[in-house]
Amino acid sequence: MKGAMENFLTYAFMQRALLAGIGVSVTCAILGVFLVLRRDAMIGHGLAHVTFGGVALGLLLSVAPLFVTLAVSVAAALGILKLKEKAGLYGDTAIGIVSSLGMALGILLVSLAGSFNVDLFGYLFGNVLAIDPEEVYLSLFLAAGVLATTILFYQEFFYLTFDPESARTSGIRVRRLESLMAVLAAVTIVLGMKVVGILMVSSLLVIPAAASLQTARSFKQALVFAALLAAGATIGGLVVSYYLDWPPSGTIVALSGLQFVLLFLLRRGLRAKRRFL
Repeated sequence: MKGAMENFLTYAFMQRALLAGIGVSVTCAILGVFLVLRRDAMIGHGLAHVTFGGVALGLLLSVAPLFVTLAVSVAAALGILKLKEKAGLYGDTAIGIVSSLGMALGILLVSLAGSFNVDLFGYLFGNVLAIDPEEVYLSLFLAAGVLATTILFYQEFFYLTFDPESARTSGIRVRRLESLMAVLAAVTIVLGMKVVGILMVSSLLVIPAAASLQTARSFKQALVFAALLAAGATIGGLVVSYYLDWPPSGTIVALSGLQFVLLFLLRRGLRAKRRFL
């Protein structure tokens, strides 16, 4: 087993995939705990659709898709908040409108390009094994920025998550915090594109967070569990995909889903045992 792992780690592309995958998935999972508890998990799904439009625009203009998508996704995240505030819409309605427009933009731009670009295919389904050193550095830099911001505003985010009314009366600028959290969600979604692809990137935000909440006894414990589960699914997914020749993105998400199922069953089993006793 040791020899097999050493062989696995000798390849530079696997080293890059592990670095980027762990950094991005852990960041997504930690932020995901806040979003899941705030019942804002669907913003990840909505922004994932928007990134399709951003990637298509970047490829059409021959500009680095990551930067274009980052700008488009941040604008979309803030647009969702504005729609909720100005148009009096529920969150899921605003997300549905913006995500539909983002997907429509992507389809139109692909049509204008005249072909289904191979690069776009990689963004749709993920291609973490093809990530280059510059993308690794950029991903880790942005992931570190998201984590640092989350730590810096931890107390404010905590109040915003569990008691927004008290946060508002205590002088915390709730709207600014909501905007900041939406921007962080947009950044993490863009980072996750290369790891698992646009179609499954929201799973990095939702599944580890939901799994950690099955057994965690405190909020901080949930954050730690989510990070560990995300890292474990990423490492396990890359190892399994390497030796079984499976697609990394699907394998990572499948293992993450398996983690959720096992922890859910464990929680039910513990509850049943307590009732019996």
